[in-house]
Amino acid sequence: MRKALPAEGVRYNWQRMKFSLFGIYSVVAAALVLSARAESPGYLVFVSNERSGDITVIDGATDAVVTTFKAGKRPRGIHATPDGKRLFVTLSGSPRMAPGVDENRAPADKTADGIGVIDAAAHKLIDRWHVGSDPEQFAISKDGKFAFIANEDDASASIVDLNSGQSRGKIKVSEEPEGVGVNPSNGEVYVTCEEKGEVFAIDPDQQRVIAKIDTGGRPRSVAFLPDGSRAYVACENGEYVAVIDAKSHKLLSKIQLPTGSLPMGTAISSDGKELYVSTGRGNAVAIIDTQKNDVAATIPVGNRAWGIALDPSGSKLYTANGASNDVSVVDVKSRKELRRIKVGDGPWGIAIVGAAK
Repeated sequence: MRKALPAEGVRYNWQRMKFSLFGIYSVVAAALVLSARAESPGYLVFVSNERSGDITVIDGATDAVVTTFKAGKRPRGIHATPDGKRLFVTLSGSPRMAPGVDENRAPADKTADGIGVIDAAAHKLIDRWHVGSDPEQFAISKDGKFAFIANEDDASASIVDLNSGQSRGKIKVSEEPEGVGVNPSNGEVYVTCEEKGEVFAIDPDQQRVIAKIDTGGRPRSVAFLPDGSRAYVACENGEYVAVIDAKSHKLLSKIQLPTGSLPMGTAISSDGKELYVSTGRGNAVAIIDTQKNDVAATIPVGNRAWGIALDPSGSKLYTANGASNDVSVVDVKSRKELRRIKVGDGPWGIAIVGAAK
């Protein structure tokens, strides 16, 4: 047998060392990936589909549909508790009708009105509470103990205990209440009322109206800056966003959106520097610079964008596109739509929660 020359031996040992180093690098790389995943857990996107009466769940890491489950009649507003363990969705037995249509022509099934309780980890409806009358949108208190629900056909806002499902009070507002927001600074509740173009500021502890702000333009939703100093109200018919001083409850200004915008949903960045507004049949998201109170960009999305929400990192934005039956995924930094995800029939609202570990 021929003996290996010194050079061949060195070459052989070097090859063995390279394979060993490669193995070490692979183990380290895998550990880093697992570590990154542990530090940056995924999240789930819950989409309420009004016409098909169900909820679609999307994996935020892959933007793939995980499952769809039944919720009840006309699920619309949807929000999660601060701990992300439960979600709530409003349900309504009132038929879908355009504004101004005689409701007597289409009787409502009041037994279907209420709020559905969802187990976020199990991806299923676990209870349904018969609270509110034709409830549409709502907001959850900062401590997660109460929900403030707009009763669309009752000109009122209900306060519901989220531990028991019992009503804790009702405050009269004006016709067609829709959007609800909670001031993160002092807990005051804003309710937008479409018919007369009004926003009501409510003290939830005293259960009374403390101010009424005239915005006009059929106000749809409301979002507060993180410090609670200002509120932004999407006014559909006026094609603008009303800016309100949330301390004095006074209208400050109106931010005009591009022609054809029908502003609906609102979401604010965690640093408060940007406001994101879905524009309904304007089929776009308008981004507002809150320091300049001006439109910084518009991003085309699906048809009749309504519900809107940011992922936990604030880097991706999701819109529920009610007419094209899909959800748009938008990259906030590049200002581009990344993809569209097919969901149920008539997607309306969006809520995002961290995935269970």
